[in-house]
Amino acid sequence: MAGGKQTPRQKMINLMYLVFIAMLAMQIDQEIIRSYKDTNQSLTDTRLTVQDKNDKIFKKTLEAKAASSPETYGPLLDQYRNLEGKTNDLVNYIEDIKTKMSTEAEYNSSLPVEESFTALNNTEPATSNFFNDGDEKNPSKTATDLQAKIDALRTFIVSSFGSNPQLKDVATRAQKTLLSNFPKGDKRASKGWVQYKFYNQPLVAALSNLEVIQSEARNLQSDAITSMLQEKVDADIKFDAYEALVSGPSSVMKGEPAQIKVAIGTFASSVPGLSITGANVVNGQGIITPNTSTPGEQKFGGEISFTDKNGKVVKLPYAHTLTVVSGAEALKEQSGALLSADKMNVLYRGLANPISGSILGADLAATTLSASSGSVSGSKGKWMVTPGGGSTVKLTISGKSPSGKVISQAFDFRIKNIPPPKGEIRGSSYVPMPLSSIANQTVTATLKDFDFPVSFNVVSFKVKVPGKAVLSVNGNSLRPAESLIKGLRSGDVVTVFDIQASASGLSGVVLPNIGNVVINVL
Repeated sequence: MAGGKQTPRQKMINLMYLVFIAMLAMQIDQEIIRSYKDTNQSLTDTRLTVQDKNDKIFKKTLEAKAASSPETYGPLLDQYRNLEGKTNDLVNYIEDIKTKMSTEAEYNSSLPVEESFTALNNTEPATSNFFNDGDEKNPSKTATDLQAKIDALRTFIVSSFGSNPQLKDVATRAQKTLLSNFPKGDKRASKGWVQYKFYNQPLVAALSNLEVIQSEARNLQSDAITSMLQEKVDADIKFDAYEALVSGPSSVMKGEPAQIKVAIGTFASSVPGLSITGANVVNGQGIITPNTSTPGEQKFGGEISFTDKNGKVVKLPYAHTLTVVSGAEALKEQSGALLSADKMNVLYRGLANPISGSILGADLAATTLSASSGSVSGSKGKWMVTPGGGSTVKLTISGKSPSGKVISQAFDFRIKNIPPPKGEIRGSSYVPMPLSSIANQTVTATLKDFDFPVSFNVVSFKVKVPGKAVLSVNGNSLRPAESLIKGLRSGDVVTVFDIQASASGLSGVVLPNIGNVVINVL
């Protein structure tokens, strides 16, 4: 276009061509600027959302956990507050720089790119703010202060969280992303981090580079508090073993409904310092082998103890009752009669006990059952027997064989009181809970795994705490004991004892002692 003598028309065409090229280049620049601006806005919106969740949800949750469990979550809350302070220091400092540069460039973020193109494309604010006299080799105090604050946040995260397995990933990430200088070997290291990010950079690029730092700082803060809020399980106790659990009746009458449950149970195969009274410990389980050669009741109980990750010995009480009973009693072989108790060979005093009986070959409708004491109701092989006094009762089943011969046979059954109910709070006799929750609890009495429709209503109990007189309470609520338990500390024990209750579904029987409830203050 520049060679030879040109006519006026050719000169005009050349000029128009140059203008066209310039306009096309400007259009391409606008598209790049628009992309930068949209990306920067997206990063800003995400950062503000993360910051809002940190303040309104996660921090409040951590504060609540620290209030209820200060021993576990108190140190974490202190660490988080220090992290929050250093993160705010960096984010707010960067925000001030962004505001200053935008003001100097006369940039209005509410205007479309076409109207703010000149401001967003202006390289002067970034260069003048990060370099003295615009000298690329002479970073300003703003630049060095920014680098120092980035380094301070990274150092705090690494030193505070690097040795904590739960927060180690946060520390590792901070080492990789919170950089104020390029690492050795990086191709950009020769130019310098500040020069690469801010020297002669358009305003929109400088703002985006700063926003990336702010967003990463907030994300690291969010990741840290999320990890702090994860439920804690003692690191030394890992539930790594499984066992098939099958529960169901060992025998069933013809035509009677039955149900067998199969499930998976998990337990720790190795527990530090595990000890179980009266049991051999094998792979994390206590094995008790009872002597079943003699009918009767056997009681097992004691303490399970183990050492937690802090070296503290934790003790848990356990109790179990096993009743060894004879097999189903049979009539003389030649008679073919059979009688069995639906609830083993024991009849409970004060209850109507279901009994099933039959005589092989005899008409079931004409078969009868009588008792040496108490009362019997029912027919056709199904009876309800309410025993009288004493420790045994003789039940006699009678019927006629097909030949008309009367068959009669007596069977001895033991009479027992119902098992002692267990005092409970939240379904357990040993309850760890925060002090603030104790007064809100209700004391109950239950007979677990007892197949008769008997229920209990607690009418009174007594409360004992260390160093104070026993308090008697009417009703079933611990609210009257609120003043008594005030001032207790973690590790103190509250004992609920002498629990008195009325029974529904049980008549003419004095209730056995109801087991105590132990509350361990967290």
